[in-house]
Amino acid sequence: MKVLLLGKNGQVGWELQRSLAPLGELVALDRHSTLTDGGCGDLNDLDGLRDTVRRLRPGVIVNAAAHTAVDKAESEPDLARTLNARAPGALAEAANGVGALLVHYSTDYVFDGGGHTPWTEDATTGPLSVYGQTKLEGERLIAAAGARHLIFRTSWVYAARGGNFARTMLRLAQERERLAVIDDQVGAPTGAELIADVTAHAIRQTLSDEACCGTYHLAAAGETSWNGYARFVLETARALKPELLIKAQEVATVPTSAYPTPARRPLNSRLDTSYLRSTFGLNLPDWQHGVRRMLAEIL
Repeated sequence: MKVLLLGKNGQVGWELQRSLAPLGELVALDRHSTLTDGGCGDLNDLDGLRDTVRRLRPGVIVNAAAHTAVDKAESEPDLARTLNARAPGALAEAANGVGALLVHYSTDYVFDGGGHTPWTEDATTGPLSVYGQTKLEGERLIAAAGARHLIFRTSWVYAARGGNFARTMLRLAQERERLAVIDDQVGAPTGAELIADVTAHAIRQTLSDEACCGTYHLAAAGETSWNGYARFVLETARALKPELLIKAQEVATVPTSAYPTPARRPLNSRLDTSYLRSTFGLNLPDWQHGVRRMLAEIL
């Protein structure tokens, strides 16, 4: 079986190159890929995407590419819509044409962030931003195309590779004696490694049982605020590397309103993962487990 991966160099895409390899012949593309690399991986080239799927005829397509610059999307909504909605829709149409399973990633930003209860897959959506709106549109276009699909809504994604919230907090904590971090947004930091491993497991099961197709929430267990996340990062860093010079002695709590941004963020990013866990027989580790492992790798 051939597996087509788009967005190979992103946080999740990089880990997917590892987790998907045992499933079959992996063709991994990024937005600069050409025919010599195996095909077009540019979500801005809808015809190129369709042609690539028709030519390769993969059994599975995994789309890990997207417009993820949340604030920038507010000033370039058409590009965000092409990358987050039109391209997934085109991939779904092409997947349906060759009988492939399409795997796609969405976000907690499809919800309005109200309340304190974890969001279930069938909860009413209400995105607050262009990013959330276009990701939701992408979900709907995939469903409308009729292709077999898995959509995973994730939250607060991080990876050891590249920049992330933990690296930023560690850098600032070495420069400043006091940090101020938002405490009214709540979610679960979720590692790209976990997302990739769950994806591979779910693909195997879905290929054997098409009843598994659908939309799922995929996030690490537990919850925290960005402030609690920052505190955990600094406490863990001190324990893992006592010689690390951390000046910050205080991590003050501030509301989201203290840091105005072009795009509104949901305050409640809790995702109910019970459907994913029961369908695929999975145990999702606490968010601290993955963050601790990531810090051990980067320190």
